[in-house]
Amino acid sequence: MLRSLSRLYGSCSAPLPSPCDCQAAVAALTRRLPRQSSAPTYSTATSGRRKFYQDVSITQGEGGVYEINLDRRKLKTPGGKLFTVPNEALAVAVATEWDLQKDTLKFYTMHLTTLCNTALDNPTQRNKEQLITAALKFLETDTICYRVEEPQRLVELQRNEWDPVLDWIEKRYNVEIGSSSSLLGPNIPQETKDTFRQHLASYNFWALTGLEFVIAQLKSVVLSFGLIDRHLTVEKAVLLSRLEEEYQIQHWGSVEWAHDYDMFELSARTAAGTLFVHLSSESSTIKRKLLQD
Repeated sequence: MLRSLSRLYGSCSAPLPSPCDCQAAVAALTRRLPRQSSAPTYSTATSGRRKFYQDVSITQGEGGVYEINLDRRKLKTPGGKLFTVPNEALAVAVATEWDLQKDTLKFYTMHLTTLCNTALDNPTQRNKEQLITAALKFLETDTICYRVEEPQRLVELQRNEWDPVLDWIEKRYNVEIGSSSSLLGPNIPQETKDTFRQHLASYNFWALTGLEFVIAQLKSVVLSFGLIDRHLTVEKAVLLSRLEEEYQIQHWGSVEWAHDYDMFELSARTAAGTLFVHLSSESSTIKRKLLQD
């Protein structure tokens, strides 16, 4: 599932994706999205719309930003702003989402476009510090910090699968997090929160928009950091975020199609958010301006 994106994020040493990489990855992602996500997002529309353009292109505008053109019309946000992105790689990825649409526009497959709209229009009117605070709130209820006391098989599964990730992030950032079987969860030291706040402050507003989106999908700061740092692949992070559900499904079975469907939708949103974070952090400029001739 989503192997194109998984390859991009499967190694800590992997380079940032090029525009061509982005085009291939978004194509794989968009083709396989079956229907609208139930997660509340700031989208360009709530339902499908008949396709009204033939060609998609990108051009560089004033200040070095990139614009998306649908035939000869410039794309705008739901709030009426000119749709601009900070670099060509992200522009190519967004343009690919629009280029892959068929007779009816399926806005629910266009996660990168939605995230750009959110960053540009900022419908909740939050600043960078508020985004960081919202992201850190998930640390207090982080999925992998809450452990069960029974059954023993699930206890061992959580320990074997989640502890290595906790060990990694504690060493990576020199912090203490821990885990707990109490409903109150672990007592996260203030020093840990301060360290993560400082780390998040190194991201720009756009990247924080994507990172908060990823954290909300996984319900985990720890898994999201592992994913953004390329310590985890998309598939691994999603599986770890659903560990208890997967255990229950293996034990009791599942509806024939529902399990794979839910996994795919979560993977699609998580992959798109991760790609958005990395593309929003890219500062290099590439001369090629048009997606299509």
